[in-house]
Amino acid sequence: FFFKQRKAYEMQRGLVGSEMCIRDSFYIMATTVEENKEEQMEEEQAFNEIDKLQSHGINAADITKLKQAGLCTVMSVLMCPKKELINIKGITEVKADKIFEAAQKIENAGFVSGLEVVEKRKKVKKLKTGSTVLDTLLGGGIESQSITEVFGEFRTGKTQLAHTLAVIAQLPISKGGGGGKVAYI
Repeated sequence: FFFKQRKAYEMQRGLVGSEMCIRDSFYIMATTVEENKEEQMEEEQAFNEIDKLQSHGINAADITKLKQAGLCTVMSVLMCPKKELINIKGITEVKADKIFEAAQKIENAGFVSGLEVVEKRKKVKKLKTGSTVLDTLLGGGIESQSITEVFGEFRTGKTQLAHTLAVIAQLPISKGGGGGKVAYI
Protein backbone atom coordinates (compact mmCIF):
# COMPACT_ATOMS: atom_id res chain seq x y z
CA PHE A 1 0.00 0.00 0.00
CA PHE A 2 1.20 3.44 -0.83
CA PHE A 3 -0.50 6.44 0.67
CA LYS A 4 0.14 9.66 -1.16
CA GLN A 5 -0.47 13.01 0.40
CA ARG A 6 -3.84 14.53 -0.57
CA LYS A 7 -4.88 11.39 -2.41
CA ALA A 8 -7.45 8.79 -1.42
CA TYR A 9 -7.67 5.26 -2.68
CA GLU A 10 -10.67 3.38 -3.83
CA MET A 11 -11.15 -0.30 -3.24
CA GLN A 12 -12.66 -2.49 -5.91
CA ARG A 13 -15.88 -3.85 -4.40
CA GLY A 14 -16.55 -7.58 -4.39
CA LEU A 15 -12.91 -8.69 -4.33
CA VAL A 16 -11.79 -10.88 -1.46
CA GLY A 17 -8.43 -12.09 -0.13
CA SER A 18 -5.53 -11.92 -2.54
CA GLU A 19 -7.75 -10.34 -5.19
CA MET A 20 -8.40 -7.38 -2.90
CA CYS A 21 -6.51 -4.44 -4.26
CA ILE A 22 -6.34 -0.73 -3.83
CA ARG A 23 -5.79 1.54 -6.77
CA ASP A 24 -5.16 5.21 -7.10
CA SER A 25 -8.33 7.11 -7.94
CA PHE A 26 -6.91 10.63 -7.64
CA TYR A 27 -9.73 11.58 -5.37
CA ILE A 28 -8.73 14.61 -3.34
CA MET A 29 -9.64 14.01 0.29
CA ALA A 30 -10.17 17.62 1.18
CA THR A 31 -13.66 18.79 0.46
CA THR A 32 -14.57 22.38 -0.08
CA VAL A 33 -14.78 24.71 2.88
CA GLU A 34 -18.52 25.16 2.38
CA GLU A 35 -19.17 21.40 2.49
CA ASN A 36 -17.12 21.05 5.67
CA LYS A 37 -19.04 23.87 7.37
CA GLU A 38 -22.38 22.29 6.44
CA GLU A 39 -21.28 18.87 7.71
CA GLN A 40 -20.00 20.34 10.98
CA MET A 41 -23.29 22.13 11.59
CA GLU A 42 -25.28 18.94 10.91
CA GLU A 43 -23.21 16.69 13.15
CA GLU A 44 -23.41 16.98 16.90
CA GLN A 45 -20.03 17.63 18.47
CA ALA A 46 -18.76 14.46 20.14
CA PHE A 47 -17.02 16.32 22.97
CA ASN A 48 -17.06 19.64 24.78
CA GLU A 49 -13.82 21.59 24.75
CA ILE A 50 -12.46 22.67 28.11
CA ASP A 51 -12.72 26.33 27.05
CA LYS A 52 -16.48 26.11 27.70
CA LEU A 53 -15.69 26.15 31.43
CA GLN A 54 -14.93 29.87 31.11
CA SER A 55 -18.59 30.62 30.43
CA HIS A 56 -19.40 28.92 33.76
CA GLY A 57 -17.12 31.06 35.92
CA ILE A 58 -13.72 29.35 35.62
CA ASN A 59 -10.97 31.86 34.78
CA ALA A 60 -8.77 31.51 31.70
CA ALA A 61 -5.57 31.02 33.72
CA ASP A 62 -7.00 27.93 35.43
CA ILE A 63 -8.19 26.57 32.08
CA THR A 64 -4.67 27.04 30.70
CA LYS A 65 -3.27 25.11 33.68
CA LEU A 66 -5.72 22.28 33.01
CA LYS A 67 -4.69 22.19 29.34
CA GLN A 68 -1.01 22.05 30.27
CA ALA A 69 -1.82 19.10 32.53
CA GLY A 70 -3.32 17.30 29.51
CA LEU A 71 -7.01 17.88 30.23
CA CYS A 72 -8.51 19.20 27.00
CA THR A 73 -12.18 18.22 27.26
CA VAL A 74 -14.86 18.72 29.88
CA MET A 75 -15.32 14.96 30.15
CA SER A 76 -11.60 14.49 30.86
CA VAL A 77 -11.98 16.90 33.79
CA LEU A 78 -14.92 14.90 35.13
CA MET A 79 -12.98 11.63 34.82
CA CYS A 80 -9.92 13.05 36.56
CA PRO A 81 -9.68 12.20 40.28
CA LYS A 82 -9.95 15.21 42.56
CA LYS A 83 -6.56 14.41 44.11
CA GLU A 84 -4.91 14.56 40.67
CA LEU A 85 -6.61 17.87 39.91
CA ILE A 86 -5.37 19.35 43.20
CA ASN A 87 -1.81 18.25 42.31
CA ILE A 88 -1.85 20.70 39.39
CA LYS A 89 0.08 23.77 40.48
CA GLY A 90 -2.29 26.64 41.26
CA ILE A 91 -5.45 24.51 41.61
CA THR A 92 -6.68 24.45 45.21
CA GLU A 93 -9.34 22.17 46.65
CA VAL A 94 -11.92 24.98 46.46
CA LYS A 95 -11.03 25.66 42.80
CA ALA A 96 -11.19 21.93 42.03
CA ASP A 97 -14.71 21.73 43.48
CA LYS A 98 -15.75 24.78 41.44
CA ILE A 99 -14.24 23.25 38.26
CA PHE A 100 -16.06 19.95 38.85
CA GLU A 101 -19.33 21.79 39.46
CA ALA A 102 -18.98 23.79 36.24
CA ALA A 103 -18.02 20.65 34.28
CA GLN A 104 -21.10 18.80 35.56
CA LYS A 105 -23.31 21.63 34.35
CA ILE A 106 -21.87 21.33 30.84
CA GLU A 107 -21.55 17.56 30.55
CA ASN A 108 -24.32 15.20 31.56
CA ALA A 109 -22.25 12.40 33.11
CA GLY A 110 -25.08 10.90 35.14
CA PHE A 111 -27.53 8.16 34.31
CA VAL A 112 -28.95 7.97 30.81
CA SER A 113 -32.43 6.74 29.92
CA GLY A 114 -33.00 3.94 27.43
CA LEU A 115 -34.53 6.38 24.95
CA GLU A 116 -31.38 8.51 25.00
CA VAL A 117 -29.25 5.41 24.34
CA VAL A 118 -31.50 4.48 21.39
CA GLU A 119 -31.11 8.00 19.95
CA LYS A 120 -27.31 7.79 20.25
CA ARG A 121 -27.31 4.32 18.63
CA LYS A 122 -29.17 5.77 15.62
CA LYS A 123 -26.08 7.88 14.88
CA VAL A 124 -23.80 4.83 14.70
CA LYS A 125 -22.67 4.08 11.14
CA LYS A 126 -21.56 0.74 9.75
CA LEU A 127 -18.35 0.94 7.73
CA LYS A 128 -18.08 -1.72 5.03
CA THR A 129 -14.84 -3.72 5.02
CA GLY A 130 -14.84 -4.58 1.32
CA SER A 131 -15.58 -8.24 2.04
CA THR A 132 -19.27 -9.19 2.06
CA VAL A 133 -18.51 -12.31 4.11
CA LEU A 134 -16.70 -10.29 6.81
CA ASP A 135 -19.43 -7.63 6.76
CA THR A 136 -22.05 -10.33 7.32
CA LEU A 137 -20.02 -11.80 10.18
CA LEU A 138 -19.77 -8.33 11.79
CA GLY A 139 -23.48 -7.62 11.38
CA GLY A 140 -23.10 -5.12 8.53
CA GLY A 141 -19.55 -3.83 8.99
CA ILE A 142 -17.34 -2.10 11.54
CA GLU A 143 -19.33 0.22 13.82
CA SER A 144 -18.40 3.85 14.24
CA GLN A 145 -18.11 5.35 17.75
CA SER A 146 -16.57 2.13 19.04
CA ILE A 147 -13.30 0.23 19.26
CA THR A 148 -12.96 -2.96 17.25
CA GLU A 149 -10.06 -5.25 18.06
CA VAL A 150 -8.65 -7.45 15.29
CA PHE A 151 -6.15 -10.11 16.23
CA GLY A 152 -4.62 -13.23 14.75
CA GLU A 153 -1.41 -14.81 13.58
CA PHE A 154 1.02 -12.94 11.40
CA ARG A 155 0.31 -12.67 7.66
CA THR A 156 -3.46 -13.11 8.06
CA GLY A 157 -4.46 -9.68 6.70
CA LYS A 158 -4.83 -7.54 9.84
CA THR A 159 -2.73 -4.68 8.47
CA GLN A 160 -4.41 -4.91 5.06
CA LEU A 161 -7.80 -4.67 6.75
CA ALA A 162 -6.65 -1.66 8.80
CA HIS A 163 -5.34 0.13 5.69
CA THR A 164 -8.51 -0.68 3.76
CA LEU A 165 -10.70 0.67 6.56
CA ALA A 166 -8.55 3.80 6.79
CA VAL A 167 -9.21 4.42 3.11
CA ILE A 168 -12.92 3.57 3.18
CA ALA A 169 -13.47 5.78 6.24
CA GLN A 170 -12.22 8.79 4.23
CA LEU A 171 -14.36 8.18 1.17
CA PRO A 172 -17.51 10.27 0.90
CA ILE A 173 -20.74 8.66 2.04
CA SER A 174 -22.02 8.77 -1.56
CA LYS A 175 -19.22 6.35 -2.53
CA GLY A 176 -19.92 3.98 0.35
CA GLY A 177 -17.39 5.47 2.73
CA GLY A 178 -17.61 7.04 6.15
CA GLY A 179 -16.99 10.63 5.06
CA GLY A 180 -14.58 11.15 7.93
CA LYS A 181 -10.95 11.67 8.79
CA VAL A 182 -8.39 9.05 9.83
CA ALA A 183 -5.32 9.07 12.05
CA TYR A 184 -3.43 5.78 11.53
CA ILE A 185 -1.13 5.06 14.44
